[in-house]
Amino acid sequence: MSYDLKIRQEASQEFANAFVWYEEQQQGLGAIFETSVKRKLNQICKNPYHYKAEYNQFHQALTEKFPFLIVYTIDENLKQVLIIAIFHTSRNPNKKFRK
Repeated sequence: MSYDLKIRQEASQEFANAFVWYEEQQQGLGAIFETSVKRKLNQICKNPYHYKAEYNQFHQALTEKFPFLIVYTIDENLKQVLIIAIFHTSRNPNKKFRK
């Protein structure tokens, strides 16, 4: 069973900013980044408990080829995955668990 996906506005903005930055570095690189993130989001929705939970409720999944961590929670009642952050791993790790 696949879970529904909901992305917080802040996480969506982080994703958009990263996409633009990669695209500015090299044309087409943003699209590769987008594909990597979307692939990981699909994997999360198919099996959200596959990735380890930190701090009781926050799960983390690392993207392939890019240093980004997808931080999310699971609402079992709604069968929904809520993306909290799409977080560059070089940033302050305390900021990835903001609500």
